[in-house]
Amino acid sequence: MGAFLILSPSLMAALLCIASFSLWLLPEVATAGITRHYKFNIRLQNVTRLCQTKTILTVNGKFPGPRIIAREGDRVEIKVVNLVPNNVSIHWHGIRQLQSGWADGPSYITQCPIQTGQTYVYNFTITGQRGTLWWHAHISWLRATLYGPLIVLPKRSVPYPFAKPHKEVPIIFGEWWNANTEAVINQSFVTGAGPNVSDSYTINGLPGPLYNICSPNETFKLKVKPGKTYLLRLINAALNDDLFFRISNHSLTVVEADAVYIKPFRTETLVIAPGQTTNVLLKTKPNPPVNSSFLMAARPYFTGRGTFDNSTVAGILQYGIGNPSPKNLPVPILPPINATAFVANFSSKFRSLANSQFPANVPQTVQKRFFFTVGLGTNPCPKNQTCQGPTNTTKFTASMNNVSFILPTTALLQSYFTRRTTNGVFTTNFPTTPLVQFNYTGTPPNNTNVMNGTEVVVLNFNTTVEVVLQDTSILGAESHPLHLHGHNFFVVGEGSGNFDPNKDPAKFNLVDPVERNTVSVPSGGWAAIRFRADNPGVWFMHCHFDVHLSWGLRMAWLVLDGKFPNQKLPPPPSDLPTC
Repeated sequence: MGAFLILSPSLMAALLCIASFSLWLLPEVATAGITRHYKFNIRLQNVTRLCQTKTILTVNGKFPGPRIIAREGDRVEIKVVNLVPNNVSIHWHGIRQLQSGWADGPSYITQCPIQTGQTYVYNFTITGQRGTLWWHAHISWLRATLYGPLIVLPKRSVPYPFAKPHKEVPIIFGEWWNANTEAVINQSFVTGAGPNVSDSYTINGLPGPLYNICSPNETFKLKVKPGKTYLLRLINAALNDDLFFRISNHSLTVVEADAVYIKPFRTETLVIAPGQTTNVLLKTKPNPPVNSSFLMAARPYFTGRGTFDNSTVAGILQYGIGNPSPKNLPVPILPPINATAFVANFSSKFRSLANSQFPANVPQTVQKRFFFTVGLGTNPCPKNQTCQGPTNTTKFTASMNNVSFILPTTALLQSYFTRRTTNGVFTTNFPTTPLVQFNYTGTPPNNTNVMNGTEVVVLNFNTTVEVVLQDTSILGAESHPLHLHGHNFFVVGEGSGNFDPNKDPAKFNLVDPVERNTVSVPSGGWAAIRFRADNPGVWFMHCHFDVHLSWGLRMAWLVLDGKFPNQKLPPPPSDLPTC
């Protein structure tokens, strides 16, 4: 018979306490993710704005669309049912999609679009991410109305690296057209001119009181309590414009960018590019006047030569009760439309936390270097046609390294996975540097025509990459919000004018640069990014101005499989849409 060990009650209690503490330390026990299910019915809905009613594409009849909420480590399944005449796909902007590239969403890149009457289930696990992201349609200009917040909370019992706010509020900026946006961009393709601009900007789908007689009733109101801290989750879903934002007589503390915590800094005015998200803390006044209200406002930052929506969207920050009138409320003072110096100074303030809990894993060595010019150019006008581009014989277009990307008719990822690249779906010769060098931000070259093709860059798994993104002034210097799918990157350097490979790299920040998924390449300047190609698949990189995206300012990276099972792209799901 074996011996028995008799424990005293106090020792037994102590051991139980130790066991409980040990279990608490195991994240897989305490913070195991769950599966969250959503259903997106893409359907038509009549919506009235600015005194006009129009039929728009919506998710579940809502504009903006429904909020997705999950926690880090959760699996998310979204069943998308297409009940409209348009082909549709949805992109989960900023989600890394580790080993789930089939769920990324850009049409003709990772999937064929979901056709009318078809269904597709997007299935992915949120790994190592938390913060504010968003979702939107990723075909033509359908994201004008198909968009919404995607909020990833930290794992349970994991706090924010700042004081817990009293309340969290998504604020999503958009644009509203009285016209049909598909007709707007299609007309631009026919004429070769820039597309017509939007009729208003919106905050959470509402244009606010500064437009016409109907708009005061279409105003976003944020009701707050005195002396409280609110976490505002700002998202720029506008199609074609960077935006300044400010709340009258209040300051904001920026704490996060593109779902990555940053070193907090205070500001009264911020700028946010399409595709970007910014979390800010708003500390309300401890003793405001009874039932007082303040305007919040956003308007564009623009330096290009074309037309743009030069208007201001406003909402109301409201203390107390009642129905405040915006008539006597002063509009916040925002920087000039072309305040490039303000934008550069604001951008320079973003730094990663770079601590033990949230390290900045910046690649210190680079295996592949690339230099990409980004900007506008021209294509010849078709024969026997007069165009309305820069001249009557040219059409506006856009390119990276002078290559305007043509979307294929078969999804790149599907073509790659089935090894059908010899059918001419794409080539692997995207130029690593401009084929013709010139003074990128100086006098434009005489020939502004671009090449056209479907070209990608191939990367071995785990390659460390540096890309210098250089704006050009061929048809006017302009900022370009460049978004990379499937990866985050570190913005290690930014500057004005032409990038100097002999001097500028010495000034790169390799200690605590901001980590993002969308960088605003400075107008008339450059940005340098670094990332590790640790996600096998085909990943889109493009300008998040939809007009530039439509004109071809886009390319793709093909990241090859690694050696181990968790470094390989799995086969496509059985319900992957077909072209």
